Order: sequence, then C-alpha cells, then structure tokens
Amino acid sequence: MADPAPGVPARTLVALVVGQLGIHAAMAGLRLAAPLQALREGYSAWAVGLLLALFAGAAVLSALRAGRLADRHGYHRPMKLAVAVTVAGMLCALGSVWAPEGWRFALLCLAAAGTGMGTNTGMLTIQRTAGHAAGSATERVRIFSWLGVAPSFSNVVGPVAAGLMIDWGGFVAAYALLLALPVITLVTARLVPRQAPWGTADAEQRAAWDLLRLPAFRRLLWVNGLLAMCWDVHTFAVPVLGHERGFSAGTIGLILGAFTLSVTLVRLAIPLLAHRLREATVVRCAMVGCGIVFALYPFAPSPLWMGACAVLLGLALGSVQPMVMSLLHDVTPGERHGEALALRSMVINASSTALPLLFGASGALVGAAALFWAAGGAVGAGSWLARRLQPA
Repeated sequence: MADPAPGVPARTLVALVVGQLGIHAAMAGLRLAAPLQALREGYSAWAVGLLLALFAGAAVLSALRAGRLADRHGYHRPMKLAVAVTVAGMLCALGSVWAPEGWRFALLCLAAAGTGMGTNTGMLTIQRTAGHAAGSATERVRIFSWLGVAPSFSNVVGPVAAGLMIDWGGFVAAYALLLALPVITLVTARLVPRQAPWGTADAEQRAAWDLLRLPAFRRLLWVNGLLAMCWDVHTFAVPVLGHERGFSAGTIGLILGAFTLSVTLVRLAIPLLAHRLREATVVRCAMVGCGIVFALYPFAPSPLWMGACAVLLGLALGSVQPMVMSLLHDVTPGERHGEALALRSMVINASSTALPLLFGASGALVGAAALFWAAGGAVGAGSWLARRLQPA
C-alpha cells in the first residue's frame, strides 16, 4: 500500500494524530463526567447547559490568541501551554469532588472553561503544524484526513472511559484518568520536528479581521459555518425526531453511531483517493448531498431508513473537513495560517454554543422535521459559494 501521506514522516503524522487524540479525549470525557456530577449533586438542567456552553465559549474567546501563538512560536511552546491549561482544568474538576458544596459548581465551570480553552489551543497548533508539514494540496488533504479520524475516536474513547471509571471508582477515578490523557500529547510532541515560526511579533499588532478582506476566505468561512450547522442540527434533531416517533434510546444511539462510523470510514478512505479529488468539487457535492439528505430525513419511515440517512450524511460531512482545511491553507497567507484557523474555530464553536439554544426554542414550536428542511435548504442554497473557492 502506498504511503498515506508521502513527504510527511510517518512518526510525525502518528505524533500529531495521537497528540490530538490525547488532548481531545480528555475534553470529551469531561463533557460527560462534569454534567453527570452536577446532576447527581442536584443542579438544574440550566446549570448543565451552562457547563456545556463553557467548553465552546472559552474556545471562542481564546482562539485568536492561540492562533497567533502558533504562528509566532510553531508547535512546541503552544502545545505545552495547551496541555498545561487542560491539566489545570482537570485538576479543578478533581478538586470539585472534595471542595465545599458552595464551591463545587464553580470549580466545574473552571474545569469546563480550562479544558475547552486548552484543547482548542492544542487543536489549532496541531492543524497549523500539519498544514505546514505537507508539501502539496494532495498531501494536505491526506494528512488532514488522518487528523480528522482522531476526534471521532476521542469522542468514543473519552466518554466511554470516563463512564466506566465513574461506575468503577467514582468521579475521582474518572478525573484521574482524564488527567493522564493530555500527558500522552506531551510525550508524543517530542516526535514532532521543530520548525522555524512563520509569524513575527508584528502579527500581534494586526487585526485578524483583515483576513476577511480576502474574498475566498470569506466564502470559505460561510461554507464552513453552513456545514457546522448541519452537524449541530443532526445532533439535536435526530433524538427529537426519534422521540416523536417512539424510538428507544438505544435505537437513537445506534442511528447517531452509524453517522459517526461513516464519518470515520470516509476519512480513512480519503488518503487513498486524495490524488483524484478536487477540494472545491468535493465541498460543493457534499453541500448538495447534505441538502438532499436533510430533505428526506423526516420522511424516513423506520429506524433502518433513518440509519441509512445518517450514513449518507456522515459520508458527506466527513469528507468536507480535510478539503476545507486544505483550501484554507491555499486562500490565506502562510504566516497567518494560525489566525485563519482561529477564525474558523470561532465560527464552529460559536455555532455549537448558540445554535442548540436556538434549536431548543424553535424546535418546540415547529418540530424536528422543519429544522431538517430549513437546514437542508440553507446548505443546499449555499453550495454555489463552494464553486468560487479559488486560491488567492
């Protein structure tokens, strides 16, 4: 079999993937454990919603600083900072178990904000390093496909490990395990070669919003925002639609699991096909495909058909991330890739923070089917933007 990312040393690629898995799995596990602890201690659903919002909200607030840090210092210093902040967040979670009752929720909030900020800093650093390690657009697509597998696995490994540890040894055991995961990221960082930073101190004085003057980058952010909305709609609306139809929790979980599995499989396949794919074409086809699947989803008569829709949607959305990341490196200046990645991260995390609140308010009025159709119409209509994604 051909090297999945020729030109990029295998140990560098493994270090980036495993490093991403370590830091992201820690956050994914905390996203399960912290709300469970809050609920068991009698806090309301609103408090749980606040906890979950802090993961993404902290990432939004810190993204630009993290991107500039990666531009200026390369990989190792920002990654050490990311691990330190994530570990500090986990220590706050561990401390909440023994803290006085009045301090417990505050420490959980600090844990959510710290791990959200640290994980996002680490992800931006890894993505910037991966883009610079690749020597061509095809290589970038391949390496970002491999990187895209890591969040899929970490979203399984983190919550499952945390849940098992809570059942076995309580929250102390769960937080202790999650505390150890970012150390994996720190160990694998030694395998990533040091690169001269592209950015300069002058970058701190520039307004990141100057990048929005690049027409192709603006269009790419719009496209990315529409596709991020599709993830959020699917995550929110499938359980609602399944509940409306009387499906069991296990059945709904299998439908969502089929989506995650198809995302992972398509990202494993892309490295083998990257030399035959054009980024803008794949993005445009994926957007049209999402629109069609969302239009059909409410008409699926059974869990099996909903599962088939989930698989098709996973194939479409799973193929997009490597293409968007490669295009982002084409349409923005090399010394500002960290800032560009930060702006993209802000769009995604803002969507994950605000849209569930909007869906919760509107879904009760119009139902899950209308959410699918509205999102499908928006992403389908926005597909014309993908035709104009040309490198600067």
